[in-house]
Amino acid sequence: MRMKMKKLLYLALLTAISLVLFVVENQIPAPLPVPGVKLGLGNVIVVTVLFLYGPREALEVLSAKIVLSALLTGNLSALAYSAAGGLLSWGGMCLLRPLLQKKQLWVASVLGAMLHNLGQLAAARLIAATPGLWAYLPVLLLSGMITGFFTGVAAQSVTGRLRIGKNAALYTENDNEM
Repeated sequence: MRMKMKKLLYLALLTAISLVLFVVENQIPAPLPVPGVKLGLGNVIVVTVLFLYGPREALEVLSAKIVLSALLTGNLSALAYSAAGGLLSWGGMCLLRPLLQKKQLWVASVLGAMLHNLGQLAAARLIAATPGLWAYLPVLLLSGMITGFFTGVAAQSVTGRLRIGKNAALYTENDNEM
C-alpha cells in the first residue's frame, strides 16, 4: 500500500510540474508567427514518465495534463485537439520505446511531437471539415521535428538524472535511495 501511495505521489508531482511548464510556456510569446507551433515544455514530463515508469503511467499523466490544462486556460474547445494529438503521440512513443536505448530518448520525442501535430491537424480537419488544412502538414511536421528534438533532449537529461528506486521512489544520482 505504501509503495502505491509513493508512486501516486510522484506521478501527481510530475503532473503538477507538467502543468506548471504548460502555463509558463503559454506566457511566453510564440517564437514564430505560425499558429499551433509551440515548444511543448509540459511534454518533457510526459516523455520522462514514459521512460521512467512506463506507458500506463505516462497515459495517466498525459490525460490529467490535457484535462487540467484545458480547465486552467478555460479553453475547453482545445480538449479535442489536445486529446487527439496527445493520444497519437503517446501511442507512437510507446511503440518506439522498446527499441531505444536511454541515450536515444530524444528520438521518441521527435516522433511524438510530429504525431502530436498530425493528430491535432486530423482533429481540426474533422471538426472544421476543411480539406485545405492538410496543406499545413509540412510546416507542422517540420516544427514537430525541431521542437521534439529540444523537448527530447530536455527529457533525456531529466531521465538521466532521475532514477526509480524501490517502492517507486524518485531520486537523483546524488541522493541515497528513499
